[in-house]
Amino acid sequence: MIDPVTLAVLKGRLEQIADEMDATLFRSAFNPIIAEAHDASHGLYEAETGDTLVQGKSGLPIFVGVMAFATRAVIAKAKRDGDLKDGDVYLFNDPYDGGTHVSDFKLIRPYFRDGKLFCWLASVGHWHDVGGNVPGNYNPVATEVFQEATLIPPVKVARGGALQQDIVDILRANTRLPLSVYGDLNGQLNALDLGVRRMDDLLDEYGAVTVAEAMAELKARAGKLMRSNIAELPDGTYSADDWLDNDGIDDVPLKIALDLTIAGETMTLDFSRSAAPCKGPVNISRATAVASCYVALKHVFQDVPANAGCLEPISFVMPEPSILTATAPKPTAGYTETILRVIDVVFQALAKAAPERVNGCAYGTINALSLAGWRKDGRRWVMFSFFGGGLGGNPEGDGLNHGNAPISTATIPPIEILESAYPVMFRRWALRPDSGGAGRHRGGLGAIYDIELLEENADVFLFGERGKHPPRGVVGGGDAAMNRFTWYHDGKTMTPPMVSKHVGAKLTRGEHLVLETPGGGGYGAAWERDPGRVARDVRLGYISAEAARRHYGVIVGADFAVDDAATASLRRRAAE
Repeated sequence: MIDPVTLAVLKGRLEQIADEMDATLFRSAFNPIIAEAHDASHGLYEAETGDTLVQGKSGLPIFVGVMAFATRAVIAKAKRDGDLKDGDVYLFNDPYDGGTHVSDFKLIRPYFRDGKLFCWLASVGHWHDVGGNVPGNYNPVATEVFQEATLIPPVKVARGGALQQDIVDILRANTRLPLSVYGDLNGQLNALDLGVRRMDDLLDEYGAVTVAEAMAELKARAGKLMRSNIAELPDGTYSADDWLDNDGIDDVPLKIALDLTIAGETMTLDFSRSAAPCKGPVNISRATAVASCYVALKHVFQDVPANAGCLEPISFVMPEPSILTATAPKPTAGYTETILRVIDVVFQALAKAAPERVNGCAYGTINALSLAGWRKDGRRWVMFSFFGGGLGGNPEGDGLNHGNAPISTATIPPIEILESAYPVMFRRWALRPDSGGAGRHRGGLGAIYDIELLEENADVFLFGERGKHPPRGVVGGGDAAMNRFTWYHDGKTMTPPMVSKHVGAKLTRGEHLVLETPGGGGYGAAWERDPGRVARDVRLGYISAEAARRHYGVIVGADFAVDDAATASLRRRAAE
């Protein structure tokens, strides 16, 4: 059996390999969504099963979860074809086998040691544009995958180390931004090359037998620790329902429902009451749904190592067909919105079993915003970005203001990068007052983005959520403010008929749009919040004096001091 010190050293070395692969891509990608926002991830996967062994700490956790399914798809293809060789690299963006959506390109490479397959190395990154009807690929009115982007099944982009130029040519021909695609592809290939070199160094030093033993032990310990965590929770079934605004086609809410059962050391997540498959692009595959549960549980059980072992005591019930088990050709571009709602219902259900562990819901939408047009010199430009909001209040304190969604550790692209790369100017980039849910620990604030067009014309596309159903508080906490999108064109103030989704809004030079993002849900009853902290929130502009009175029962004067007598009187009357 491997000794604890060696195991700890090898754990760190393996994680460092994935981290270096992350860093290699982030520093070499042409696309700001990867280079600046870090919408990518790398990991090591088991040779026979494709199970997650190690993930990088800088990439998106949701990717690490789905990449196990992507690796299994490649394993199945390699077995069918019977031609796997050292130096092969498989590439694809199929969202049904590999998870997520068609913007995310998976590159998977076998790692051989002494002529035998030892493990798989995997890279995934969000490419800026890969065809489809809408620049940036977030098409909120798509009814099939072919309207979202070019669909690529698992193919070898490299054979025995030789790049297949015909595959590269096909990829470049099916994008509005061929240079960006070419740069991102090579960044991912180089990250995999580095991973091979680092694995060679590691196995040269410790030997294949010892490293394989360490991988197996880390997985076993994760499973054991997850069982121990579950056993501490009270047995029972805990339910939660939440909603998507609509699917972009039919303005009808879509239910995401969970019945979570704890029985001893095991947990069952049953999504049987969730909506049927829909016409629009908020369907997700089973691989994506399982991965989003993985991310939610890792938020709650933070001490469990991030590998396949943490899911061993977990069972999933997801009927087919449903909005969570999409198959081709159902559109999936807006998968981000649905997995955020899956995470929300996991938080809400677990709040009933373990309130001391769970956060309020985060803002619940990435607000995928695209602006696209032509420059005066004839060059195409496509600005695609996602935007931040408030995170939920938690047992330890207030939620983060203007954070990123809990599916990721990505960053919101800096204003300086967006303004330098695209013909836009941000007139305002600020926190949104009164947007966080009230609570003993307040939800974080959303943001206000006011974007002016500097070119002659642009089309605008928005794929968002939480325009009709607010981010929920937990343990008595209040709900957050909802999403709001407005644009100003030809002297008119315009809002989307679908509230959070829209295709083809028009802007001309000097016109602008305003995106106001949700905050996070509160944690605990608002009137349990210390009045001094409420007054501080008013002084900082986080909440208004009226919100302090209405939600917290605290009267704050013009000098930002608490009026103790008036506050006591208000709370006494409310309690009667």
